[in-house]
Amino acid sequence: MEFKEVVKNRYSCKKYSDKKVEREKLLAILEAGRLAPTAKNLQEQHIYVVESEENLAKIDKATPCRYGASTVLVVAFDKNNVFTYPGGKRDSGIEDASIVATHLMLAAADEGVNSCWLNFFDPEVLAKDLGLPENEEILMLLDLGYAAEGAGPLDNHDSRKELSETVSYI
Repeated sequence: MEFKEVVKNRYSCKKYSDKKVEREKLLAILEAGRLAPTAKNLQEQHIYVVESEENLAKIDKATPCRYGASTVLVVAFDKNNVFTYPGGKRDSGIEDASIVATHLMLAAADEGVNSCWLNFFDPEVLAKDLGLPENEEILMLLDLGYAAEGAGPLDNHDSRKELSETVSYI
């Protein structure tokens, strides 16, 4: 699929069918995340693939937003392996994990797999429930699967501000 079509047509799926994501498509999605740029190429991301009923139940306990997806990617980063920017007030952890997550989301669309970016949960509680290492912080969850019958983008999906409203040349 052309990149312009991927970004135009991708939407947050909120109703999934029972169809599982094929292993080769999942690996292609994960590879796109692996190739994402990170500050100083630290690659502090860690992606957890959740497919077991036991751990999907933990996700369901943490958020009402799994929407029946067969696979959920937990995107985390190592808080001890980040680049600290000049001034010492910010580091690369959240933005690097966001870049990785965006690559995962767009790669899913390119593979014909629906997704939904989730941040409606308490990351510390979920990390503890999933038994993640203390040095890792969860940035977001990415539902993956195939849209159920009748699912589709929100009515306002194609509503976008004009470029002149969001971009300034200085």
